[in-house]
Amino acid sequence: MTDARRRYADLHEHLDALRKRKLLLTIDRPVDKDAELHPLVRWQYVGGIEEHERKAFLFTHVVDGRGRKYRFPVAVGAFAGNRAIYGVGMRSPLDQIQERWDRAIARPVAPRVVKKALCQEVVVTGNALKGAGRGLDMLPIPVSTPGFDGAPTLTATNVITRDPETGIQNHGTYRGGLKAPDRLVVRMATRAGGAGGYRHYLKYQKRGARTMPCAIALGCPPCVAFVAPMKLPLDVDEIGVAGAVAGGPINVVRARTVDLLVPAEAEIVIEGLIDTQYLEPEGPFGESHGHVALEEFNMPMRVTAITHRKDAIVASYISQVTPSESSAIKRASYEPMFLSHLRNTLGVRGVKRVTLHERMTALRRIVIVTVEKGTPKTEVWRALLGASSFKADCGKICIAVNDDIDPENSDAIFWAVAFRMDPSRDLQVLSYRSPGHGPGREHEAEREDATLLMDATMKEDLPPLALPKREYMERAKKIWEELGLPKLRPQSPWFGAPTGDWLPAWDEGAKRAAQGRYLDNGRISGKFRRKGLKPETRFRPDDPVLP
Repeated sequence: MTDARRRYADLHEHLDALRKRKLLLTIDRPVDKDAELHPLVRWQYVGGIEEHERKAFLFTHVVDGRGRKYRFPVAVGAFAGNRAIYGVGMRSPLDQIQERWDRAIARPVAPRVVKKALCQEVVVTGNALKGAGRGLDMLPIPVSTPGFDGAPTLTATNVITRDPETGIQNHGTYRGGLKAPDRLVVRMATRAGGAGGYRHYLKYQKRGARTMPCAIALGCPPCVAFVAPMKLPLDVDEIGVAGAVAGGPINVVRARTVDLLVPAEAEIVIEGLIDTQYLEPEGPFGESHGHVALEEFNMPMRVTAITHRKDAIVASYISQVTPSESSAIKRASYEPMFLSHLRNTLGVRGVKRVTLHERMTALRRIVIVTVEKGTPKTEVWRALLGASSFKADCGKICIAVNDDIDPENSDAIFWAVAFRMDPSRDLQVLSYRSPGHGPGREHEAEREDATLLMDATMKEDLPPLALPKREYMERAKKIWEELGLPKLRPQSPWFGAPTGDWLPAWDEGAKRAAQGRYLDNGRISGKFRRKGLKPETRFRPDDPVLP
């Protein structure tokens, strides 16, 4: 179907490579996508299992909360269940990944347009998109955080939009909450350093367009999937960077119902039109910053087509509280980018390593810069300032240590801070920082944060911790043990509790979602569609001004 000259693996070939390296677990028993699937995989992140022991999972017998069986398998952790899996996807040793990304960003390779594609072996349009078991409802999209999430949510996405002025396409990894067989709601970050797709959305609004064409590719070839969360410079077409990573052009094909080019070897492509006038409540959803993101008004998308391979596999990222697959993808690419920026762009030669703290802090908040012993103080401070300003949403706290301190060991870092830092001379607070990715009203432009040192106590009532409720984790733990998987060593916290900023309405919605009844939630949220709002405007069902 597609050009045989391609120099990259699709998802099927990637899974075969993982299987040969014993990095893939195939689960053939029935697993409930709404209440069991993500909690089962979550155990390898909170069960005391070492990073190198983690695997990719392929579920071949997927059911929902009502017992309905799906014909498509689901892969979780297949892109970056650990760094070794990421290296297989990059087809590169881990110590060479930084150089490959540097070359790819500097010299993109234009894609190759093909007329026939695997991702369009089956085309679903019109009335076939409507009704229970059809359209989006035929896809086994998991509930990511059972007990808290309000719907199955697309996570392993390449959301493709096009700049209406330049024609340049953007690939971004944005979540999409299912609402109806032919409707979902897409969340594109509006914060500083946020989504390229949101910039396109604003341009369509400015031009008076009522809709924005959009395509959501699921299960892309790894080299294509990896560029979507990279936060590349504006107006850089991610598909060209993917081609440079692959060593040759990526095959793309024209979508059937929208004027966009989509990856030819994607497993599934959801085509549609994003409404630029109305917004709809979306969420709750367990976010990668480690808390449940509460309901917000976001972008409704009307589905115009779903195309897929005959043997399609649904890919899903496990995200929420880090470490996770999402953080592993970002860490493997972000850390080399930080190091290259400090050493090559800024010329701070004393920098030996940059480590983004992963567990619970989602990489973005704490940056550890390892410098050689004897590095001049001025160079240490240049490194700290460079690390804190490299990305708008990274580096709230930056700590420089010498190479006798293990940056992966928080106790060692605390020791260095306690005995090697004089707060009167060795500490600075920099104002005027974007709040970045985190719980609360992060999208409000007037809110600011600071860099380097802050009181870390809780200042407000936050949403629940983004882990499945205890009952779902315990249910998944029984399955884990029945499967004879590695012995679990639970690490606190390993489940979420409905405390803090959490309403009974969200609890009831989460229960319905975990029972496979998310369409009921979609009908409820559909009643609250509103005009004249900015995406990510907070929504609370207990707001007295709502009808």
